[in-house]
Amino acid sequence: MKVRRRNGRGRPLGITAIVIVFIAVMTVQIYRMKQKDEEYMAREEELMRAYEEETQRSSELEELESYMSSAAYIEDVAKSRLGLVYDNEIIFKEREGE
Repeated sequence: MKVRRRNGRGRPLGITAIVIVFIAVMTVQIYRMKQKDEEYMAREEELMRAYEEETQRSSELEELESYMSSAAYIEDVAKSRLGLVYDNEIIFKEREGE
């Protein structure tokens, strides 16, 4: 029995097809990776903005905390909410209707 061999013309065509498919798959994967990278960059910028806002808010809260623990705050609250004054302090009030 003799086995006939082909000339080998099919091999280069098959290899070329495999290479083309491989290149197409890699192109799609690279495109997807670029899209994900852009999404991650946008998310990172958003998170950095949020971090800066929270840092600023934190510093404002620390300032408020230090003010609220000061004597000036206690004095302001006593005067505005409770109506308390020092013994030697004179208060001028407007008459209603004038």
